[in-house]
Amino acid sequence: MSPTSILVLIACYFAVLVLISYFTGKEDSNAAFFKANKSAPWYLVAFGMIGASLSGVTFISVPGAVEAKQFGYLQVVFGYLFGYIIIAFVLLPLYYRLNLTSIYTYLKDRFGKTSYKTGSVAFLISRTVGAAFRLFLVAKVLQLLVFDLFDIPFVITVIITIALIWLYTFKGGIKTIIFTDTLQTLFMLISVVVTIVFLASALDLNSVKEIVDYTKESDLSKVFFFNDSNDPQYFWKSFLSGIFITITMTGLDQDMMQKNLTCRSLKDAQKNMLSFSVVLIFVNILFLVLGLMLTDYAAKNGITATKDDLFPTIAMLPEIGIVTSAFFLLGLIAAAYSSADSALTSLTTSFCFDILDIENKPEASKKGIRKRTHIGFSIVLVIVIILFDLIFNDVSVIWKLFKAAGYTYGPLLGLFAFGLFTKHQIKDKLVWIIAIIAPVISYVLNLYSKELFNGYEIGFEILIINGILMFIGMLLIKRKN
Repeated sequence: MSPTSILVLIACYFAVLVLISYFTGKEDSNAAFFKANKSAPWYLVAFGMIGASLSGVTFISVPGAVEAKQFGYLQVVFGYLFGYIIIAFVLLPLYYRLNLTSIYTYLKDRFGKTSYKTGSVAFLISRTVGAAFRLFLVAKVLQLLVFDLFDIPFVITVIITIALIWLYTFKGGIKTIIFTDTLQTLFMLISVVVTIVFLASALDLNSVKEIVDYTKESDLSKVFFFNDSNDPQYFWKSFLSGIFITITMTGLDQDMMQKNLTCRSLKDAQKNMLSFSVVLIFVNILFLVLGLMLTDYAAKNGITATKDDLFPTIAMLPEIGIVTSAFFLLGLIAAAYSSADSALTSLTTSFCFDILDIENKPEASKKGIRKRTHIGFSIVLVIVIILFDLIFNDVSVIWKLFKAAGYTYGPLLGLFAFGLFTKHQIKDKLVWIIAIIAPVISYVLNLYSKELFNGYEIGFEILIINGILMFIGMLLIKRKN
């Protein structure tokens, strides 16, 4: 595709999103922005959450990792399913019973103001870094494919990228995102299917049955790993980590839970969560099959590319065709923006409720506070993305930083677990200290795990360790009866 064609494609894509925003954002109210007036159809929320849970990083990395890790990622995905069940029947009833807009309000009611602020700040930091990283990757791709050829600086690319998100979310907020995420999920799935269809033809696979048989017979389709407990892909490590990743990064994350809180009732929210969790398994299988076919196609045609470059390299080849290339770009942009737009809205929501205490502000000023906060976080994302480029300019280094942001979810896991499964009260003013110490100890354990634990290498389960340390810290600061 030519740079001009790509630019036209992107312009048309965002024109559709802005059009959706025009119709869904006519009611410029805080109730619509924060909770979609609690009237969102559960099936739309469920479908849109697929795109929101699969970022541009996942879109590229899951297929690219098949050669090295086979289908082992499915072990984590199966853990996700059990995590979503826990969210549906433990956390969602709590959030609906308390009629929450920000889920971290629970911490204030349970422990006090410091715990409340600690939880919300942990979310604000991790979601800001995560959203900025995802957008950085997409902005870099757009810079390489389009804007460099027009001599447009990267700073301008970033500003345009964030401005477009702000444009279609500034009125409708979560109400708009429910519909745009649905469209973006559709584009992402079409992109994967179109690429699979092309690759199937190139690999002489002429039916769905042949693709299934081809996948089963491949050495790369191994799912379960039980032999070596020190292996990062060992089943029980992956499975249990999947459960806790879901509980923390979905159930304790304002971004993901805000969508669930837009449903008409708890029953609808539970239907949304359960149906979404089942569909997500099949979507991830689709990504892994794509990765298998990409790997074999590359080997067959002498294509060399690193794992994260495999999908983009093949998708943009002239012989793959303009339609497949166009859908790849749409899928990549949709995957990135479906997580980034909801991140901007959830950051705005959390900051307004948890930091600015918007509920207790004069009615006349509430809308203005929300709009200024929304603009403010748009600017913050621009600054963070530009800092990534100026300071690091190296995706591998930023990826480590992005992974480090996951440590902030450990204190959230410990805080909520302590609140739900004990009746103890704590010395609230000391919570923030424990929330710093627990991730630091977790990081040290992760760094020296092989030396400390006889070759055992900590993987995704660092979240569990982090949460346990936070829980123990809470026990140390509990109040005596």
